[in-house]
Amino acid sequence: MKNSIKKMALSAALSIMALGLVTTTSLAEQLKVDANLSDYVKVQGVAGNLNSVGSDTLNNLMTFWAESFRKKYPNVNIQIEGKGSSTAPPALIEGTSQLGPMSRKMKDKEEQAFEAKFGFKPTVIGVALDSLAVYVNKDNPIEKLDLAEVDAAFSKTRKGGAAADVSTWGQLGLTGEWSDKPISLYGRNSASGTYGYFKSKALFKGDYKDTVKEQPGSASVVLGVTEDKGGLGYSGIGYKTSGVKAIALSKKGGEAYDPTYENVLSGKYPLGRLLYIYVAKEPNKPMPKLVKEFLKFVLSKEGQEIVIKDGYLPLTAEVAAKQAALLD
Repeated sequence: MKNSIKKMALSAALSIMALGLVTTTSLAEQLKVDANLSDYVKVQGVAGNLNSVGSDTLNNLMTFWAESFRKKYPNVNIQIEGKGSSTAPPALIEGTSQLGPMSRKMKDKEEQAFEAKFGFKPTVIGVALDSLAVYVNKDNPIEKLDLAEVDAAFSKTRKGGAAADVSTWGQLGLTGEWSDKPISLYGRNSASGTYGYFKSKALFKGDYKDTVKEQPGSASVVLGVTEDKGGLGYSGIGYKTSGVKAIALSKKGGEAYDPTYENVLSGKYPLGRLLYIYVAKEPNKPMPKLVKEFLKFVLSKEGQEIVIKDGYLPLTAEVAAKQAALLD
């Protein structure tokens, strides 16, 4: 993402900046959903089984959405599995899930495999915003890093342009007891969409160091950094705890920006992204009622309040309306 959220947009190429949206809300303040978001209106005849397979980043959020949705529709059963975004496309293709939450867009080969099976492309719905955070231990005094420095710490290829490898906190400007302290790296495994997104945006499509401790989930990354004073890791902002600090990031030596709602909307924070749910919707045919109603709920005011509850960032009313239009 360069100057706007447009780089993360769906096929409609929505740009949040272009919509003229302005907010001064930060993560340090109490976020509130856009007052213009639509309320969810319960309908008749919603029942059955719904399966979700995909993103770990979205796992807790999917669970919260499912719990609230089932309160409205007791005859609905929703099963959720969150082992990584790469598990979503095959589950949709094989018909073992109707919902494919992903923290990245489908790769060309994944979309091609889907189209080869169904004869049409998958429908992708933006459901929430995330500021993919770079975390340090709460006791670490560092406040900001440039992406080139992040790359030099995590990557063995240094495509971000750093002149030398970075392996100690002293190389990032810390002094005293920190000057010789090794940087201990925590990340996700290759099944994760967050792994792929971070590789593309923070490592400039370079290769991870072999010393990165790959974790099965985002919570494990945050826990690792919490328990390791020299830890450095990354995961979605929804997994932030009091044991870690999400630092400000800059690009090419420019101004560093915190992972706030305002900075994600404006495109200033360099690792802002949309989170998605993929579904199989045949063109010119109605979406299955249960799938459609679940997604309408997700995009409603109540659904976006749950986004805030889980620590992520809500869609604006204009963006939610664009996504809702894709359901018809």
